[in-house]
Amino acid sequence: QVQLVESGGGLVQAGGSLRLSCSASERTFSFYRVGWFRQAPGKEREFVAGIVWSGHSTYYADSVKGRFTISRDNTKNTVYLQMNSLKAEDTAVYYCAAGPPGSSWEIGYRYWGQGTQVTVSS
Repeated sequence: QVQLVESGGGLVQAGGSLRLSCSASERTFSFYRVGWFRQAPGKEREFVAGIVWSGHSTYYADSVKGRFTISRDNTKNTVYLQMNSLKAEDTAVYYCAAGPPGSSWEIGYRYWGQGTQVTVSS
C-alpha cells in the first residue's frame, strides 16, 4: 500500500507561483506513473498533468500547458508540480495519484493523496 501526501498549497496572488509536492511512503512509487488532478468547488475532478515512472515523458491538460511543469525525483519518492502564472481559475484542491502505466492519463490510478488547497486571488 502506497500512501501519498501532498504539500505546498496555499494562497497566492494571480500571476504568482507555487510548487506542490507529492511524497510517497514506498519506494515502489518510483515504478508508477503519477498524475496531478484538481477539483474546484461545484466542479468535477479534472486531470492536470502526468509523468511516467522514468520522468522522461510528461503530459498536460491544455488549460495548464506552458504554465505548469511536472517533474519527479525518484531518489526522494517525490513528484513535483511547479505552477507559474497562476490564475483565479486554477483555484482548487490538488490531488496526486499513482498507478501502473495505462492507456489514458485520466483514469487507472491505484493510489490517491488527500489533497492540498490552492487558492489564487485575483
